[in-house]
Amino acid sequence: MRLIVGLGNPGRRYQDTPHNAGFLVCDGFAERYSLGPEATKFEGLYRRGRVAGEDVGVLKPTTFMNLSGRSVAEALRYTPAEGKDLILVFDDLELPLGKLRIRPGGGHGGHNGTRSVIESIGQRDFPRLRVGVGRPSNQRDPTGHLLSRVRSEQRDQFRQTVERAVEALDYLLEHGVDGAMNRYNGLPAIGEEEMGKGK
Repeated sequence: MRLIVGLGNPGRRYQDTPHNAGFLVCDGFAERYSLGPEATKFEGLYRRGRVAGEDVGVLKPTTFMNLSGRSVAEALRYTPAEGKDLILVFDDLELPLGKLRIRPGGGHGGHNGTRSVIESIGQRDFPRLRVGVGRPSNQRDPTGHLLSRVRSEQRDQFRQTVERAVEALDYLLEHGVDGAMNRYNGLPAIGEEEMGKGK
C-alpha cells in the first residue's frame, strides 16, 4: 500500500494559501481517481482507493503543520503502509512558483511539517514531492506570504503548478521515483515556457 500525505493547515482561513499546496495536490489526485468522500481518521482527513491496480491511501493531517507527524505516524500504525511506502507532498519557499522537485529522501530543509514527520516516524528515506511557491517579493515576511491567500496575479500559475504536481504524483506511482525525477525535475517553472517563446 502507498500512503500519500499532503501537508497543510486545516480550516477555511488557510484554504487557498501557498502553505496548503500539499492539501490541494491531494484533493486534485483524489478527484482524478474518484477516491470518494473523506473520512475523519488518523487525526486527519483520509481517503482510500485503487490507483493503477495499487492500494493507495491519501491523508491530509488536520493537526496543523507543525504537528503533522503525529497524524502520519498514526496512519502508518494502523494501515498496511510502512515508512518506505510514504510519499510526502508539501510547499517549498526555495523553489520558484511553478517549479517541482522530487527527491527519494533527505532532510526537512527547514520545513516544519516535514521536520515533524521525520521526527515522528523516525525515518527520512521516503519520497517527497516539493511544490514551488517562491519567496515573497519586496522583502515580505515569508510567514505572511505562506499563510495569506495567493495573490490574484499568481492564482492561475499556482493552480497550474498544483495540476502539474498531481500529474507528477500520478507518474511517480506508475514509473517510480527515478522516472518521475527525470521527467519533472528538469522542467522549467510554469510560465517560463511562454517567456522563453517570446525571446
